[in-house]
Amino acid sequence: MNRIDAAFVRLKEKKQKAFIPYIGAGVPGIQETVELALLLESKGADVLELGYPFSDPMADGLVNQAAANRALEKGVDDEAYLGMVKAIRAKSQIPIVVFSYLNPIFRLGLDDFARRAKEAGADGFLLVDMPVEESSEFQETCRKLDLRLIFLAAPTTTPARLQRLLKEASGFLYYISRTGITGERDGFQADFEEKLTAVKAASKLPVVVGFGISTPEQVNAVCGLCDGAVVGSALVRRTLENKPWPEMRTEIEVLAGRLIAPTKEVRA
Repeated sequence: MNRIDAAFVRLKEKKQKAFIPYIGAGVPGIQETVELALLLESKGADVLELGYPFSDPMADGLVNQAAANRALEKGVDDEAYLGMVKAIRAKSQIPIVVFSYLNPIFRLGLDDFARRAKEAGADGFLLVDMPVEESSEFQETCRKLDLRLIFLAAPTTTPARLQRLLKEASGFLYYISRTGITGERDGFQADFEEKLTAVKAASKLPVVVGFGISTPEQVNAVCGLCDGAVVGSALVRRTLENKPWPEMRTEIEVLAGRLIAPTKEVRA
């Protein structure tokens, strides 16, 4: 069984929810990225989204943009990225999702990169700007390699398009909590709960929520409505601070523990 599927099966059996951190590959450094992934797993993370750096991440806020730019400045390319995946996999069985925009992966060759990612230890892809309507060839590649292809749904997604996403997605469905870009927020949109409840009712796949989730209270609220929470910017921001790695690591460990705790509560 694919590691992503297995993770959600285990969580369902335990009546727990998924905590899915997003981190930028190569920030603050390559070895630190590997250590951070292992740290997050040790605190209870269930799936890891590992961001592939791109120069024009249009769906991301300032924090994730800054992380992508820093990774590119450090020379993080496909070899470095897949090296980090391989290094994490050598010490961990946490499911790894290649989180990227289409452009850099397309440039490298979708089929070839997918094969290399599988060999390195990846379990799935989330290509932010790959529309489901144009994904059939890559879906077939992922099926052959037993990789999951995850899609995004938004508050503006029409019912008809949602049905297509649910039919063709695999692994889980990533529901965007608000229109706009990534980044820490104080609350949710006014119609968030109603729309998420409808998406969850329509989906046979696990549904997780991201974009703007940054506090334990928000994680807890999301986990009461769906199958898990994605936290990115709140973690990535700490990796950009001008601090020694041991100090940075300790702060992230404390934050991760607080964010993960609500997902480990037993829920009916």
